[in-house]
Amino acid sequence: MSAKVIDGKAIAKKVRSEVAVAVAKMKEEHDYVPGLATVLVGDNTASTTYVRNKHKACQEAGIRSIGREIPADISQDDLLAIVRELNDDPTVDGILVQLPLPKHIDDEVILGAIDLAKDVDGFHPLNIGRLAMKGRDPQFIPCTPYGCMRLLKEMDVDLNGAEAVVLGRSNIVGLPMGMLLQKANATVTICHSRTKDMVEHLKRADVVIAAVGITEMVTGDMLKPGAVVIDVGINRKDDPSKKRGYRLVGDVDYDSCAEVAGAITPVPGGVGPMTIAMLVQNTLEAAEHKLSQS
Repeated sequence: MSAKVIDGKAIAKKVRSEVAVAVAKMKEEHDYVPGLATVLVGDNTASTTYVRNKHKACQEAGIRSIGREIPADISQDDLLAIVRELNDDPTVDGILVQLPLPKHIDDEVILGAIDLAKDVDGFHPLNIGRLAMKGRDPQFIPCTPYGCMRLLKEMDVDLNGAEAVVLGRSNIVGLPMGMLLQKANATVTICHSRTKDMVEHLKRADVVIAAVGITEMVTGDMLKPGAVVIDVGINRKDDPSKKRGYRLVGDVDYDSCAEVAGAITPVPGGVGPMTIAMLVQNTLEAAEHKLSQS
């Protein structure tokens, strides 16, 4: 078996195009353009790259982006003041505080201070709480799990009654991913470092979401034939043949898993582009909600 490749780049482009059409219509009908504010604390190279890519995606979708670059030694109170200033800015529809934050700042306090109506990253405790509750919907879904669900939808994966395994239980991916799959009527198992016989669970899984941050941990012999594999991991693997001395791989051993799976995301080019695409989608939804209330 040779798995279908789930092209995250192409699907993310489709999402951004859909958002661009909606933004153009909003501008024509309401003379309004959605705005996203990013807050980058410090000069972490990876965070800087992520934020730059988010601004680029906004530009493609016709969304205004406002960047706030803050020194790493800012106090928590001063950072809170910036968040509150953005909360009060009527031209800002979404606020994204790039994680991780410096160790002296409590990210739970900062994320909890973001106006719920502008929490386009989906990490506000009330949004997560609503996601966890049956019969409730969050105002925003965290972008990476949201992107994974869109990939499954684009591939026409039937989650109703499916066995799904999520590897990892982080607040950013694993836990909200499990909640979303459960809302879609999948039977969900979340595996983690204390799980006994993880392979036994994987062997039953129709859908596997790998989000543990361990290089190529999942191999083809662990999978049920025909499983759909979504690889959220992004890890550096030494590769002397590359100019930079490494290449990017996921939590899944792509070559062996592609021989067994029915469909699989590559790394890079799978989940990564979807995370940013769903951020612009959430920003659009924030603006639409605001206009509907005015």
